[in-house]
Amino acid sequence: MWAGPEVLGAPGPGLSAPTLLEVLRRLDSGPRGLTEAEADARLARFGGNTVPAPGAASWPLLFVRSLRDPFTAVLLCLGLVSATVFAWGTASVILFLVVVSCVLRATGEQRADRSTAALRRLVATTVTVLRRADEAAAATAREIPVDDLVVGDVIRLGPGDVVPADVRLLRASGLTVHQSALTGESAPVAKYTGDMSLGSGSGPFDHPEWCFLGSSVASGSGTAVVTATGTSTRFGAAHGRTAVRPEPSAFDRSVHGVSWILIRFMLLTPPLVLMANAALRGRGLETLPFAVAVAVGLTPEMLPVLVTSCLARGASLLARTHGVIVRRLPALYDIGAADVLCLDKTGTLTQDQPVVDRSLGPDGRDDPEVLRRAAVNAWWTLQLADLPEPDALDEAILNAADEEDLLAYDGVAAVPFDPARRLATAVVRSPGRLGMHTLVVKGDAEAVLSRCTLSDQERAHLRDLATRQADDGLRILAVATAERPARTRDYTQADERGLTFRGLITLRDALTPTAAEALEALTGQGVTVKVLTGDHPGTAARACRDLGVPVPEDAVLTADAIDTLTDTELAALVARTTVFARCTPDHKARITQALRSAGHTVGFLGDGVNDLPALRAADIGIAPQGAADVAREGADVVLADKDLTALTHAIDAGRHAGRNIATYLRITLSSNLGNVIAMLSAGLLLPFLPMLPAQVLTQNLCFDAAQLTFAHDRPHPSALRRPTVLSPRDLLRFIAGFGLLNALADIATFAVLAFTLHGLGTRGDQAVFHSGWFTENLLSQALVMVLLRAGRRGAQGRRQGPVGWAAIALSVIGLALPPSPLGPPLGLATLPIAYYLLLSVVLVLYAAALLLARTRRAIRRRDGRTWSGCTGTGRRR
Repeated sequence: MWAGPEVLGAPGPGLSAPTLLEVLRRLDSGPRGLTEAEADARLARFGGNTVPAPGAASWPLLFVRSLRDPFTAVLLCLGLVSATVFAWGTASVILFLVVVSCVLRATGEQRADRSTAALRRLVATTVTVLRRADEAAAATAREIPVDDLVVGDVIRLGPGDVVPADVRLLRASGLTVHQSALTGESAPVAKYTGDMSLGSGSGPFDHPEWCFLGSSVASGSGTAVVTATGTSTRFGAAHGRTAVRPEPSAFDRSVHGVSWILIRFMLLTPPLVLMANAALRGRGLETLPFAVAVAVGLTPEMLPVLVTSCLARGASLLARTHGVIVRRLPALYDIGAADVLCLDKTGTLTQDQPVVDRSLGPDGRDDPEVLRRAAVNAWWTLQLADLPEPDALDEAILNAADEEDLLAYDGVAAVPFDPARRLATAVVRSPGRLGMHTLVVKGDAEAVLSRCTLSDQERAHLRDLATRQADDGLRILAVATAERPARTRDYTQADERGLTFRGLITLRDALTPTAAEALEALTGQGVTVKVLTGDHPGTAARACRDLGVPVPEDAVLTADAIDTLTDTELAALVARTTVFARCTPDHKARITQALRSAGHTVGFLGDGVNDLPALRAADIGIAPQGAADVAREGADVVLADKDLTALTHAIDAGRHAGRNIATYLRITLSSNLGNVIAMLSAGLLLPFLPMLPAQVLTQNLCFDAAQLTFAHDRPHPSALRRPTVLSPRDLLRFIAGFGLLNALADIATFAVLAFTLHGLGTRGDQAVFHSGWFTENLLSQALVMVLLRAGRRGAQGRRQGPVGWAAIALSVIGLALPPSPLGPPLGLATLPIAYYLLLSVVLVLYAAALLLARTRRAIRRRDGRTWSGCTGTGRRR
């Protein structure tokens, strides 16, 4: 009696496969299948043939996860400190911003989860199984739900069927299987019975007697016994692994780096304010609210809201216009930061179907007669062997041939293709050849040549011709014929001898129509494409060359060579390699990790179970809608189709969001840092606080509200031509440089105020001083928003966007609020006319300094010495 669902499948390298008899004994089954009672008992005891689907996280759980964001944690700490010193207004505003940010992020990610769930497709719905009513009854075929399949069941497979579990073949007839979802192979793989021993170097997918869940039948038929179901299958085992990223993504690295910069500043600022006021002015804890207000003023409070708004807006637009679903909002930033894209050849650069390239005669020259004979073979083999549909190679030949040529022949018999002999033969009556039958043989070049009447020299010449074509990345079929007297008895494999060699048919992979255009667009975006495939290196290299991607000889690396390299050596080699061929899943993951170790931000586009390790190793895992469920669930971004054009739109959207986030950080932090330096300086020079806490809070709210418009800004197209990576080190340089400029403008304003107040004899009116600095802050920040947001070509000729209107509104508030009725409650007063005249001079000089600094920055970037918070190459190390 079978004891349990032992994992029984094709062996790994170094292990021998169990024989068919051993398999059936271990499963306590036989060629007639299980009885209904046995099947029901196994189903009740061990469960159905299902792979658990990961459940979508609830909205409350997504909300709680959002609180783990470093910026959000910083704001919560500031809110707590504000509440401790009874600054209830500040605490309320901070709490409100935290809630809004978390709500936006949780809602966006839940929407993406729902969209992805709508894309889920069942692998199969029903399967034909052989069951018996009891031990003595004959086996009958019937349809059952795939979920009810159990180990030991005997099933039938036909063209178009999805293999519903891991199975071992009992019988097969011309069976070929698509298993690209498991191995990445683009061509169907022949499957046949027999106890094989392929040696220690073979993997589980190299055994032709085994088929696996996730593959599908391309042609032929077969009967098989189920050896593993559900999570015990290779597909299910991959599905059940926990998705753990080896390293933080580009977004995580940037956020954590910037967060620590802010935390250091905020931890340092309040003690400095308190100590300066206590030492020089004798003020004690009464300045604590002001110190907290200064720390809040340094913080980009709107950053979580703006980041989430930018990413959610970009993700929503992608979903509506291009069918791209961003399942994890930060992944949109990551895809904009990517400078390397790894992908498979099949379905991305090429379609999953071959096309005829040339038909060559024995002399190596074009000969259309070879194509006509090959088409006759394909047509009559299809008709006379009662095949349901041609295989991919025959279909390509028939599509390239003239139908009228086929109708000139009468079919007599066919010897179908057999994976063992690698040939197919059609017997026809040729026009004008009464009393004769023509055998048209087509198949593997070596198999055909071995059956032809040739001299050793001719055979060597033709082998060399076929080898040259194969090395050029082409698939080869040989065609031969033989004339036989007409007869009535059956034709067999024994008649395939004494043939006359007619020529070769070369076939290549059909290129995806949009691939060349998309690759050109990716190059223009500064993204380097790497091809990681299980195919022959020549096939992959040819597809790249046909699409206009140069592939030097030293830019192709095979899996065997990769195995000999250390991680350090591989990291040094991947940069100059374009094609990685014969890759296993482990190779793909290792190459992806090597690229990340070399300092690149890597996206990986895959659709099969074999791609899952690489999808998890990359910064951004990308899968098409039609990918295997496990690959789609493990991806960060899901494409409506396996089309690189949609990916270029996603990269643009990611860079759009990333540039806006970086611009917000540059402008906000440099302005805030300048204000903090000015406040510390004023605290040392003035006998009173340079600005009241309520004024600091009002100023920050106005500025932050205006800067929310960066979520809707459109960066200059030149700013989207390079990957967007936020480097904390370069950001720190930027805010230090421009922050000092802002501080100088503030200190110049202090001098103007001192001169103005002294000239008017007001003897240091605090309200006027507060009003003057309040107005200057808003006007200078409006200038910064306009002058530092533009791309390298500046803002000339650009329409007034939302940022421009926000800057105008900010200026109006700065000028109108102090003399308005709302001014006195905030401690503001009307300013003298002379102040505005002198302030205009300060602002003109400040604008000139900003433009000069921005020009110098552009020159440094052009020379490769980037001085901004946004780098254009891979991540900084």
